[in-house]
Amino acid sequence: MNDIIRMKSVQVVLYGVVKIAWVDGYEAVVDLRPVISDGEILECLRRSRDRFDGVKLSEFGSSIYWVDDEGDEIDFGSDSLRRRAERQAAILRLAS
Repeated sequence: MNDIIRMKSVQVVLYGVVKIAWVDGYEAVVDLRPVISDGEILECLRRSRDRFDGVKLSEFGSSIYWVDDEGDEIDFGSDSLRRRAERQAAILRLAS
């Protein structure tokens, strides 16, 4: 079983896109627009760019999250974000 690589920071680059730094030194820009573009659960992020800007890092760096209108957390785990970041970086390398 692989250990989850914790994140140490997250910041919004633009609406739908975040820059994440992991504790192992890896940094990447992650485009979440395809993910948040659909689904009832993510509607509050689509409805309000300010809400997206309110992204937070969980206490132990295992996820990033937002709080929806009902006070529930919408989160993305470190491992899935890392896979997405690496996949997106590979696509950009191929395209250049």
